[in-house]
Amino acid sequence: MRDWMERQQSWIYLIFILAGLAIGLDQPDVTSRLEAFLWPLLGGLLYATFTQVPLTRIGQGMKDWRFLAALLLGNFVVIPLVLGGLMAFLPVSSALQAGVLLVLLVPCTDWFISFTHLGKGDAGRAIAAAPVLLLAQLLALPAYLWLFLGAEWLQAAISTHLLGAFAGLILTPLVLAWVTERLAERHLNARQWVHGLGMLPVPLLALVVFVIAASQVAAVTGLSGVLLQVLLIFVAYLIFAAFLGKTLGRLFQLPTRSARTLTFSFGTRNSFVVLPIALALPEAWQAAVVVIVFQSLVELFGMVAYLRWVPGKLIPEPSHT
Repeated sequence: MRDWMERQQSWIYLIFILAGLAIGLDQPDVTSRLEAFLWPLLGGLLYATFTQVPLTRIGQGMKDWRFLAALLLGNFVVIPLVLGGLMAFLPVSSALQAGVLLVLLVPCTDWFISFTHLGKGDAGRAIAAAPVLLLAQLLALPAYLWLFLGAEWLQAAISTHLLGAFAGLILTPLVLAWVTERLAERHLNARQWVHGLGMLPVPLLALVVFVIAASQVAAVTGLSGVLLQVLLIFVAYLIFAAFLGKTLGRLFQLPTRSARTLTFSFGTRNSFVVLPIALALPEAWQAAVVVIVFQSLVELFGMVAYLRWVPGKLIPEPSHT
């Protein structure tokens, strides 16, 4: 069943997105109640995902300094420089700039792991890198927002929203998963529990995108012209991120699976962590929320394409002659 869900995940996500949009349009009163389920669903998704990788052996993955150097260089130096240059030349409004920068400046720490696993990358390195990516972006995001958007964004970047997301959506599931895996090393029941959790990431992710689609459909339909403006930006970013992963993988002489992991990290962005920041913005900046939600949907379909393209064509297994 798990293998079938992973093979059919693109259709599962598409069905749930369309269902969310339909319910959001037909029953707008329901959407406010659905939003209350988003963060618990994300926490459950992360917990289930984290239990499927070797958390108790994180130290082994952290010893790969070439991989970590490439990961940090791409995510926190190359990508911000490219985005900063791009925003300086694109004729888009301040609210659109804010949305694009918020969602693309910081790397993902949740479904990056799931897609790395499904895309034949190194899930162990992905999970080992997740805490590093979280800590690095917590430090870097205020500086990025000050540099690109102005000093008034500093307060938003260091608000309790981001700190709460870190504690509730990353740290707590990570600690619980580590405890679960420690128990699984000693008890059969815990091992069976971990095995059962392996069935959950795809359906939980489907529910997450369903809630997002349903709760944001009104804003999306009201800003369709805006979304067309940023669609090309997000598609171009996915292509750039893929080739950046391949390039840095070669430059740092990484193994094939590590280079794929690098590519999935660059391609996935942290939309669910920055969303609370955008939601707290004044009314004039609410287009940023729509941009962030829209990017997560574009990224989802982009990751489905990555699952075939990255291991199949972009970074295939080396040929043996």
